[in-house]
Amino acid sequence: MEGREQNVGLGGEKMARSGGGGLFRIQRRSCNWAAMRQRQSVAVSSAAETDRTQNPIPSKSDPQQKKAQSFDFLGSSKKVFALCFAFRIANALLVQTYFNPDEHWQALEVAHRITFGYGHLTWEWEKGIRSYLHPLLFALLYKLLAVLGLDTPWFMVRAPRLFQSFFSAFGDLYLYKLSVILFGHCVAKWALFSQLTNWFMFYCLTRTLSNSLETVLTLVSLYYWPCMRPSSSKLPLESRKWGLIIAALACAIRPTSAIIWLYVGLLELFVTRDKLRFIFLEIAPMGLLVLGVTFLLDRLMYGSWVLVPLNFLKFNFLSAGGDYYGTHKWHWYFTQGFTVMMFSFLPFSVAGIMQSKHWKLSGLIAWVLGLYSVLGHKEFSRFVLPVLPIALIFSGHSLAALRTTISANARGKESSNIHRTCPAKMQVAIFFLLATNIPMALYMSLVHQRGTEDVTYYLSKEVLDGKVTNILFLMPCHATPYYATVHHNLPMRFLDCSPREEKGIPDESDHFMIDPVGFASEFAKNWSLPSHIVLFDSEEKLLKDFLISHSFKEIKRFFHAHFKVDRDLQASVVVYGFMGN
Repeated sequence: MEGREQNVGLGGEKMARSGGGGLFRIQRRSCNWAAMRQRQSVAVSSAAETDRTQNPIPSKSDPQQKKAQSFDFLGSSKKVFALCFAFRIANALLVQTYFNPDEHWQALEVAHRITFGYGHLTWEWEKGIRSYLHPLLFALLYKLLAVLGLDTPWFMVRAPRLFQSFFSAFGDLYLYKLSVILFGHCVAKWALFSQLTNWFMFYCLTRTLSNSLETVLTLVSLYYWPCMRPSSSKLPLESRKWGLIIAALACAIRPTSAIIWLYVGLLELFVTRDKLRFIFLEIAPMGLLVLGVTFLLDRLMYGSWVLVPLNFLKFNFLSAGGDYYGTHKWHWYFTQGFTVMMFSFLPFSVAGIMQSKHWKLSGLIAWVLGLYSVLGHKEFSRFVLPVLPIALIFSGHSLAALRTTISANARGKESSNIHRTCPAKMQVAIFFLLATNIPMALYMSLVHQRGTEDVTYYLSKEVLDGKVTNILFLMPCHATPYYATVHHNLPMRFLDCSPREEKGIPDESDHFMIDPVGFASEFAKNWSLPSHIVLFDSEEKLLKDFLISHSFKEIKRFFHAHFKVDRDLQASVVVYGFMGN
């Protein structure tokens, strides 16, 4: 299929469109202005026009066509992937801030324990609601680093996100390929532009969250589903099987991905002719195969039989265990979460949905946002990350339509605007999107909440010099990376926040936040004296006398944030060291 798509792209498959009251033909690569200029400058008879339709491949000797080919640098899947991979590598290196604890505690920390034999497993692993499938990917990476002797502080911090950038580039590639199938090459280029410049995709996609890999698998799988393609598009039966396998992998990594595939599966069931074959010879075997493999894998890693999807369903849906970490209003994803993710792309996406009238794909967005809105516990948008690229495809559609509209309106007029590479309205749209998203992406990736990443990286280097022997994190639980970054098997302690059986009972982390001085004083009676204590400046102000009285002195201070997120402002992270008696 991939080779066939490349031939279509290079051959210039034509589409008939109406503009300005007349019928004109443009290639799927219609956003190539050099080729359009060539067509406009030649008077063509009706017979010649028919011949051009039947033989769309232009002469290689044509200088205008050579210029067009040189401009179309996204002519093949390999070129698209190379561009996206280079971009995501730079993206991964620029992401230096802390976003969500799961990036470290549910992926890297588990992988570090698998590879090196030490690392903390949170309560989710005790309850068996997480699969080892995702952490094992990074365990293989850690093993490779260890064999090559590259498990140094820099590589332990950077390598996982660089590894994720490889998968992210595949997500970008398949967004492009899916857009080509749905709307053509011109829309695909602008969809890719939207994907690469959207601030939240830049901020989140190269992080080691299971949501990031789920997003990539979603894009790859959607490409292979016949029901998501135009009705005239023919697809081999084997393609749907690939879509099923990849969708099952996405569900194995994140059981909530089933929300997406329930919609797609029902849609496919509605349009397919042989429904019994689809259910019993495709869905059942593929689903059982992936479920069985992950079941055996988890049996090996857990040491007992654990059915992760069932445990996940019981905790998060049947008992509403996720509500322990906070709830939001039902409309939160529509009014805040997804809106902030889309940011300045939102009006373009809405316009693209209305222009394209592709209700199956836009319905998937509404379906996912609607079902997640029913759940009480909502996190800042990473749960709905898999449908963000779909919304950005529609943004690409509206951008391409804007350019095509300008071209159609200018057709037949003696104006130099026809020959401009990018018309004024397009320039304004591009400038607006770049000016709003690039500063946001850089600020969130390089500045906001970077202190907790910096302090753990600093401690990892101090450990190598023998200056750190025991660390106490007096801050809200899971606020920093842990053994996966420190990468040394020394005593460390953080404040626990595991869900309680009885609701309303504060956990250890809550007790500390309510009364830092009282908690620290009581805690110090039975502690193993740490060599270093890490805390936020907001609690340091209250604990300074306590720290001094126990012979601790400030060693290092790291900037963290300019504004508060869900608690009081945590402007900096402070490291105190024990000075002795």
